[in-house]
Amino acid sequence: MPITPRLLQRLDIALPIIQAPMTGSDTPQLAAAVAQAGGLGMLGCGSRSPQAMREAATAVRAATDRPFGMNLFVLQPPAPDAAQVRATLARLAPLYERFGLPLQAPTQWCQDFAVQFETLIELRPPVASFTFGLLTSAQVERLHAAGCCVVGAATTVEEALAWQGVGADAVVASGIEGGGHRATFLSTWEASQIGTMALVPACVDALAIPVIAAGGIMDGRGIRAALALGAQAVQMGTAFLACPESALVPAWRAALARAQGSDTRLTRVFSGRWARGISNTMMRELLPHEAELPPYPVQNALMGPVRRAAAQAGDGEHMALWAGQGAGLARAMPAAQLMRVLAQESGQR
Repeated sequence: MPITPRLLQRLDIALPIIQAPMTGSDTPQLAAAVAQAGGLGMLGCGSRSPQAMREAATAVRAATDRPFGMNLFVLQPPAPDAAQVRATLARLAPLYERFGLPLQAPTQWCQDFAVQFETLIELRPPVASFTFGLLTSAQVERLHAAGCCVVGAATTVEEALAWQGVGADAVVASGIEGGGHRATFLSTWEASQIGTMALVPACVDALAIPVIAAGGIMDGRGIRAALALGAQAVQMGTAFLACPESALVPAWRAALARAQGSDTRLTRVFSGRWARGISNTMMRELLPHEAELPPYPVQNALMGPVRRAAAQAGDGEHMALWAGQGAGLARAMPAAQLMRVLAQESGQR
């Protein structure tokens, strides 16, 4: 099926392949390699400070002159209940003790989105994408004035229409098969559990702007299927996690190499927001308390020291092993090689 060129022309890319922004596991090297190979490389900046955003963008621009994108989490500063924070710390005390960590709340729950947004305007990436929430029309206009193509993530048609309503240039239709966090911001958790094969054509039919398919797409077959459903590009995360340019620590990389799709679960235990990862001891031990945990970003910040300590210790049983249901199809090869293979498999070359 011929590709509708509108989105590819807008993004100035040769292939309908976008490397998903993966906060904490993508790198400027990965984004640059994908961009140089004809796709769109992305930097997940949800947890990057403004200075780290500047450094990452500079690194990509030093490696390639091709377009790339930056992604932010749309968040309001949290005002957590002190009693809930104390109760959660008490529940997590054995994990803190396991890694010799002081049992205390962080001084910062998350990055300041307003400051990050101003930094994004300053950096003027060709593509600015957003998840966890919705921008205002005025914010979208500021990004357009800075020369950015604006892309929003949605898990339902309602959310996709909301992004179209504020002037976004494209929408990522994110199916429940995908790894990492869910983009849900308007719909209930129950209503947002829609698979990619159902969500993409529903969004295509409802929207006048291009749709990007995401969730469980790992190879050329998935790319062809998404394009046949009306998507103008695909966004792939787990497929690029296995590349040596990603920031995966050895324990995570090893878990991904042996994982099958049936090994992944949706969980709130690591961050307070539903996300898909490879099942491990931490996920199972905290499962009985999942409903009581505080929401993102509070739980995410409380679990941060444990996740970082586990990663440093090479303990894959106590860190978040984000991966999608296509984990069993992941191929460990350099990003440029993977891009060539995907282009060939999908008939783009």
